[in-house]
Amino acid sequence: MASLRQRMLEDMQVRRLSECTQQTYVETVARFARYFDRSPAHLGPEQIRAYQVYLTNERRLAPSSLVVAVSALRFLYRVTLQKRWVFDDMIPAPKKPRSLPVVLSPEEVVQFLDGVKAAKHHAILTTCYAAGLRISEAVRLTVSAIDSARMVLRIAKGKGQKDRYVMLSPKLLAVLRA
Repeated sequence: MASLRQRMLEDMQVRRLSECTQQTYVETVARFARYFDRSPAHLGPEQIRAYQVYLTNERRLAPSSLVVAVSALRFLYRVTLQKRWVFDDMIPAPKKPRSLPVVLSPEEVVQFLDGVKAAKHHAILTTCYAAGLRISEAVRLTVSAIDSARMVLRIAKGKGQKDRYVMLSPKLLAVLRA
């Protein structure tokens, strides 16, 4: 398993998958191997199906967790082991139920942000809300990322290691200056 693990890690690094994705995929494949007490190289579609049934019925994983397991196994068998299966049939992904997010009223947002006393935390959460940032993006912001002339924030290396610009409101600019 060690050489297969190393090969899979190298395949993920070549494709520049994030460290978190690499760790998650390796852990998922390791759990799959432990479940059958065999190397995944010696397992096939029937074992994958049995494992998916186990994760769904016995472990009762949420659809989003099942999608991660499916993605890890698809990567292992398609890329690392170079199997020529029809992956949508061999390793099907579950449908994720779509639900609407909870949207706070403007008053609820103000009440929430007023409850944050530390100026640094208040600025981070206000930035996340006003500019639609992830926490990881907000905490990596630098002063040079604020373009007050154009009223934009430059988000460097966001999700998927992508850069982007987001609008900067006058109220957010005042919070950031403070």
